[in-house]
Amino acid sequence: MLYEFDHQQIATLTETSAGPTDEQLMTLVQGGDESAVTMLYHRHTAILRTVISRVVHNDADTDDLLQECFVELWRRAATYDEKKGKLLGWLITLARRRSIDRVRRRQAYSRAEERLIEHSKCTGEDSHNHVEDEANASDCSNALKDALAQLPEAQREALQMAYYQGLSQREIAAKTGIPLGTIKTRLELAIRKVRATLLAIGGAEEWSMARC
Repeated sequence: MLYEFDHQQIATLTETSAGPTDEQLMTLVQGGDESAVTMLYHRHTAILRTVISRVVHNDADTDDLLQECFVELWRRAATYDEKKGKLLGWLITLARRRSIDRVRRRQAYSRAEERLIEHSKCTGEDSHNHVEDEANASDCSNALKDALAQLPEAQREALQMAYYQGLSQREIAAKTGIPLGTIKTRLELAIRKVRATLLAIGGAEEWSMARC
């Protein structure tokens, strides 16, 4: 079956539900009935919340993803095919996939953040004296976010595409339609500004900057 889940569990859940079946409600959703979405939301919130929370382990992300699942249900209602499986199985599969994607994006963001911090330490023309105490990871992360927020939009976008999406300078130029030379300049300026901001936040004891 296309929609992955224990079919006995689905049968048990749907059998205990009063009123219209999930499939009947989905037919109404496909006809543009928003109240049917609300009924499905109240009916299946508990199990979907459990499925999501087991993957993301974060209440805020769980709430966001739960909402996203039902927004997706509304948007993709026309693609649902009862012959391929129960609606609840479809929802659970959707919830799992979105949850896994959220975790992967969060991990990718964290790795990109680390790369950007390291790169900002490697762009100085002069090496600095090594200091014994380094800023802890949490402080460095917050400082980086502040530094990014202060960049002009064009520079911030280029930096995010390079470090958070892993695109090369040529790929960024091709994707945005902006000349390669302009992309290089924006990245150079952005990295210098990020580095300067991080150094300023570091106060008198500047972080060590090794040559790359």
